[in-house]
Amino acid sequence: MTVRWPAESIWEAVAPGLPGFTVEVLPQLDSTNTELMRRAHAGRLEPVLLVAEHQTAGRGRLGRQWLCSDESTQTALTFSIGLALSPTDWSGLSLAVGVSVAQSLHPDLRLKWPNDIWLRDRKLAGILIETASFGDVRYAVVGVGINIRQQQAAGLATPPAWLTEVLPGIDAPQALLQVAPALVQTLQVFETHGFSPFKTRFNERDALGGLTVTLSDGQSGIAQGVDGAGALLVHTGQGLKKVTSSEVSVRPLTGPSYENL
Repeated sequence: MTVRWPAESIWEAVAPGLPGFTVEVLPQLDSTNTELMRRAHAGRLEPVLLVAEHQTAGRGRLGRQWLCSDESTQTALTFSIGLALSPTDWSGLSLAVGVSVAQSLHPDLRLKWPNDIWLRDRKLAGILIETASFGDVRYAVVGVGINIRQQQAAGLATPPAWLTEVLPGIDAPQALLQVAPALVQTLQVFETHGFSPFKTRFNERDALGGLTVTLSDGQSGIAQGVDGAGALLVHTGQGLKKVTSSEVSVRPLTGPSYENL
């Protein structure tokens, strides 16, 4: 089945504000993030949106595998945006990306700190951001994976969510058109203003707000949103704790078990 991707429409929306921007769709890659980092190390630092119809080695945070689309059914959307960025403070970038993606798709989507998008307590999408410096240029690769149709749940403690649960009939190309232009704009706003403009919108969609959570260091407390730098605020028995490390695992103590997040 041939999939028609809206490459020209996305280019027309983005290119006027991002000179040199291109859109590329490939039938198969190991990982869109990996490919853009390979190109960057080879000196190719131009702004680009790279889409893979099928990924053979998709990656999530902390080295986890991202379950990828069956190329015959396009059950998931996997893409990366690569561009040079020079924000004053990188803190909160993954949160700003999450805000943009969720807002572009559906009001029922929630954000689980630091980089997952949830629908009804199940993971619908994930974000992986990688950066590298080349001389005076810092190149950022923002990878996004979104479940479009029902995914296999084998090996997962919690079944995944998918976008057609709330947007029946949507396909991967349509989702890309909804998400990509706004995401590029978000990255440009973040470069100029940091996370602060996104704080309120993140807290409005915060999936952990008000829940009792346990941190990877064993402490527990009540999650109370994020601050202006994107740090998770947790009220513990020892006082208010700011969680800033992307290596920290945050799991609610109440409700279902959220392993493999």
